[in-house]
Amino acid sequence: MSAAAEAALRTAEALERSAGLNATLHWSPELLRAEAARADATRAARGSDPALYATPVAVKDNIVTVEQPTTCASKILEGYTSPFTATAVERLRAAGAMVACKSNLDEFAMGSSTEHSAFGRVMHPEFPDRVPGGSSGGSAALVAAGVVPVALGSETGGSVRQPAAFCGVVGFKPSYGRVSRYGLVAFASSLDAISVFSGTTSNAARVLQVISGHDPLDATSLLEPPVTVGPARGSLAGVRIGLPAEYLPADLDPGVRAAVERTADLLRSSGAELVDVSLPHTRYAVPAYYIVAPAEASSNLARFDGVRYGHRAAEQGDVAALYAATRGEGFGAEVRRRILVGSYVLSAGYYDAYYRKAQQVRALIAADFHDAFQQVDFLLAPTTPTPAFRAGEKTEDPVAMYQADIFVCPANLAGVPAISVPAGRSGGLPVGIQLLAPYRKDADLLELAMTVEAGLDRQAEVR
Repeated sequence: MSAAAEAALRTAEALERSAGLNATLHWSPELLRAEAARADATRAARGSDPALYATPVAVKDNIVTVEQPTTCASKILEGYTSPFTATAVERLRAAGAMVACKSNLDEFAMGSSTEHSAFGRVMHPEFPDRVPGGSSGGSAALVAAGVVPVALGSETGGSVRQPAAFCGVVGFKPSYGRVSRYGLVAFASSLDAISVFSGTTSNAARVLQVISGHDPLDATSLLEPPVTVGPARGSLAGVRIGLPAEYLPADLDPGVRAAVERTADLLRSSGAELVDVSLPHTRYAVPAYYIVAPAEASSNLARFDGVRYGHRAAEQGDVAALYAATRGEGFGAEVRRRILVGSYVLSAGYYDAYYRKAQQVRALIAADFHDAFQQVDFLLAPTTPTPAFRAGEKTEDPVAMYQADIFVCPANLAGVPAISVPAGRSGGLPVGIQLLAPYRKDADLLELAMTVEAGLDRQAEVR
């Protein structure tokens, strides 16, 4: 039996054991065997092991594949299969990786807890009463549970880094345009980024080196070759790392604060200089994000109307009635809420008051990062204000749910790369710290993160 076939068999067994997590939406032993055969064929054609040979990868179910349905965890796309495969997935397969499954998510990637899936919430792999974060909670849970070593997610406002912190794994968001968005079902096109979960930073780097690089099918793709990531940095002498005051408020969870302080001490002991910096418009990031993202979503989701593909309601008379019935039946409450908000802020009389103002604030947030990176090489911050919260705790209060993204959505608004690294536990719950770098400095960020990861005990109680 080949290495790929053995990996496929182990993955199938792990997927069966993990069924209680509700982290997968589509997988089958037959498809895994086909993926193993594909990996072996790639290896034979090359005459050597490709970069990701026999590596099983979970793919968030808003990234399209031909062989398995792509539902975006929504009734409106239940059973839908794409006629093409996403560029990132094609590149993974070309490197010998195997698509293990399509993972559960908040419907259309709209949520921070993976409680908004039409097919049921994802369980935290260690604490069933807690959420795994979102919207990429299925991918995070599968990596944390050891089902797969790496997984693809998508980030619009922190949807990989936040669940990575909650589940105690690595979550890496590349610079905007670094990884092709071709085949990622659009939520907010100016923010979306296919991103990576892994158990270790080095594995995240391996995946990025495969899936990055220019793609002519994506007009926002950077005109650059794939990223090359070196080994972990040794000495950090001469490296300046900023501590943004706005990311360390007085009401920050004590365990989260302790994890940041512990990481700062590690960086100092490695030779880095820690510098206090300010990102003064951070407090406006969540309001700006929740205007820009719903506005773009209201436009992108207009294509789901029951006419071209996906769910179609019973005949309702005229076309407008058909549209309304189809979207009312197919979209969940959170998606409908964001479409309504987005349509409102783009409407005549409100565009200038809301959408234009939010874009201006977005520019100020990007300028904050630019100014900070004139003083320092990287930024250190918490990933989330608290460890994983309890299921149902915030579902009735959308604003409280949105605040869980306060430290992660600024990077999406600015387009800069960011990574969450496990940094210990608070009250037994995983805690992540976040490192950020200037735009296009993805390799430098990953090399720093490897150094930090090597010096942190992710199981240590930091509180």
